[in-house]
Amino acid sequence: MADKSVVYVLNGPNLNLLGTREPEIYGSDTLDDIAGRLEDRALTLGLAVEMRQSNHEGHLVDWLHEAGAEGAKAVLLNAGAYTHTSIALHDAIKAIAVPVIEVHLSNPHAREPFRHTSLVGRAARGTIAGFGADSYLLALDAAARL
Repeated sequence: MADKSVVYVLNGPNLNLLGTREPEIYGSDTLDDIAGRLEDRALTLGLAVEMRQSNHEGHLVDWLHEAGAEGAKAVLLNAGAYTHTSIALHDAIKAIAVPVIEVHLSNPHAREPFRHTSLVGRAARGTIAGFGADSYLLALDAAARL
């Protein structure tokens, strides 16, 4: 049964360390802080957020499939380092009808050259990057308009 009010927010490797991992790049907000802000914004948009994090690529693939099977409104995906390497995530995004919005805290194009290629972005509906924790809120606003 489709639930067009749910937005999955999927977070990849090392994002469980937000708040302590390179705060000069990723900021001081923890993933729980971001989840709280997303839940507050979702309420104002008439949406619900399903927030998840895993350091394992297969979990992210499974959750993308789940979002597709459940008929979610959208998926916000911060695939972390898998952004640049994962054909599996690219293919999972292409395999579902649910729109996927790629999210990044930092601007990958302003960083090391290996971060300039996004396999996830090639399959995603759009990308929001470089606005710190607000990238998630901007992505949720975009998802609400889809």
